[in-house]
Amino acid sequence: MAKRGLGKGIEALIPGAAIGENEEILEVRPDEIEPNPYQPRQIFDDEKMEDLVASMKEHGVIQPLIVRRSGLGYQLVAGERRLRAAIMAGLEKVPVVVRDMSDREAMEISLVENLQREDLGPIEEAEAYQRLAQEFGLTQEQIAKRVGKSRPDISNTLRLLKLEDEVKELINQGKISGSHGRALVGLEREEQIRLANRIVSKGMSVRSVEEIVAGKAKKAERSVTSVRVREAEEILSSVLGSPVVVKQQGDKGTITISFFGSEDLERLVDMIGGFSEQ
Repeated sequence: MAKRGLGKGIEALIPGAAIGENEEILEVRPDEIEPNPYQPRQIFDDEKMEDLVASMKEHGVIQPLIVRRSGLGYQLVAGERRLRAAIMAGLEKVPVVVRDMSDREAMEISLVENLQREDLGPIEEAEAYQRLAQEFGLTQEQIAKRVGKSRPDISNTLRLLKLEDEVKELINQGKISGSHGRALVGLEREEQIRLANRIVSKGMSVRSVEEIVAGKAKKAERSVTSVRVREAEEILSSVLGSPVVVKQQGDKGTITISFFGSEDLERLVDMIGGFSEQ
């Protein structure tokens, strides 16, 4: 599925990210380039990497990497897969464009590049947004503008970080989708893991999972209501000294007070009347 909001190109989302016509392209050794500490992508598809390696053995690196100076060498900003493939292909030199940029700019460019290529999984994407927020103080609205998405998209993706680690791993492995994961957020740990495994074993749709979770929420709400009703019955029975039954239907209900004989009724009337006069 295409990523929404990324049709403008990386240069439209992150000013200066595109390689300019007049920029100098250098040839450097791969071992002169240190990894990008802000690389959001953690999972690399072996089959796709093999295809890229084969392509580079035949054609070399067609699109230059973006780097920034670091110590005596360079630090990668964009082009993680290309750099890895170049090393695997045994290339002696790779083309790079050197840029001066801040840590935040480096992370933004790396994040948007991966989003445009649809290389990031849902959890990786969520973790990248979290880093932009925590390390660079960006709000969800600011992150949305930088990566070309809506604020609700950012918020919904970040919710995935509330999932249990076992469920996150299923998403990373592609066994369940990010949409499945969002439906599971809010469930207790054991329920979350149990339902996630059901999704895998039965191939459940997102809609069916949402219906199950909604049903559990209603059941929990009814359970809370039942507890409150029982507590109310105990308190009223204790105060009045007679059995009390509370029945609730939605926002309405009835209170039934039992009495035993005329004297007991008079006692209740006097007691309740006394409460009203206080």
